[in-house]
Amino acid sequence: MDYCHLSVCEVQEMAIDLYLFFLREAMIFENAKTEEGRKYLKNCWRIEQTVPDRKRLRKLKKGNGENGK
Repeated sequence: MDYCHLSVCEVQEMAIDLYLFFLREAMIFENAKTEEGRKYLKNCWRIEQTVPDRKRLRKLKKGNGENGK
């Protein structure tokens, strides 16, 4: 309600997919305000990833010696 500046009645009449979208956006907006919240959001993003960042992995491997040990 606060994020969208809507009344309780307007929120109750909202389609569920739209409500869930705004709920997600409001949570992200509020968490982005604090360092702890930003850390939480960064961790959520990291956990959500399904494809490895090969470029970063190669860079890390190079930094640890030629054989990667």
